[in-house]
Amino acid sequence: MTENKDELIDTQKQVIGILFEVIKRLQANNDLDEEYFQIIFSDSKTKDKRIKEIFDERKINSEIVGRLLERLKI
Repeated sequence: MTENKDELIDTQKQVIGILFEVIKRLQANNDLDEEYFQIIFSDSKTKDKRIKEIFDERKINSEIVGRLLERLKI
């Protein structure tokens, strides 16, 4: 019985950790979206490079979120 409780607690900790990371990555994408729109409406001459970086970061975050959510499908 105690073993089952310990297992359940460990699983809950893992789920909480995964969800925390998912929220962190989604918030990072929101922040990148905000920066993207600021750049688009500015007259910055280096905006193309930063926009590519933003797209790359968003893609990485989205892929990580997808993998983390897959882990919850156990």
